[in-house]
Amino acid sequence: MNPFTIHKGLVAPLDAMHVDTDQIIPKQFLKRIERTGYEDVLFFDWRYLDDGKTPNPEFEMNAPRYQGASILLARDNFGCGSSREHAPWALFDYGIRSIIAPSFADIFFNNCFNNGMLPIRLSADLVEELFQQTRAAEGYSLEINLPGQKIIRPDGSAISFEITPFLKQRLLNGWDQIGLTLRYEDAITAYEEKRAAARNA
Repeated sequence: MNPFTIHKGLVAPLDAMHVDTDQIIPKQFLKRIERTGYEDVLFFDWRYLDDGKTPNPEFEMNAPRYQGASILLARDNFGCGSSREHAPWALFDYGIRSIIAPSFADIFFNNCFNNGMLPIRLSADLVEELFQQTRAAEGYSLEINLPGQKIIRPDGSAISFEITPFLKQRLLNGWDQIGLTLRYEDAITAYEEKRAAARNA
């Protein structure tokens, strides 16, 4: 998993409350176990018309000005519903590297860190302010500085955010669950060798 340190990217708004994982990626796309290849089915029921191919002009993220966005603005309780890890896979495949919202479902929140994305909790008032600024200025971008725990706006003003030290270190070092385990590879190897020797004694 690639480390997350400082990221600057275009912002896209998703103005919906309680976006669940079935809306992020519908269940018919969960037949595969690969972690890639889901970018075209992200928000499938919203992004496309009934034919499943034609982009829905009413879906705000389909607007040309938001193409290539890597920072997603969302509302309360983003990622609720089932615990499917395909949801962060689809967001990451689409190009999203950070999601800013007032609150997240716990399992989805932790799955983001397992997949190299930074979910940021801000107050509802600040999120609303960012929605307004994003819509008012085409090409609106933010710089997210994880070491400094700050979001830098285009005018240079900064918004601080909180993150637990452990989760911060995971992203800064690019440690997924396997990476965390491999930190103890020497100790695990020594333990297994000791067990094998004891069995053969």
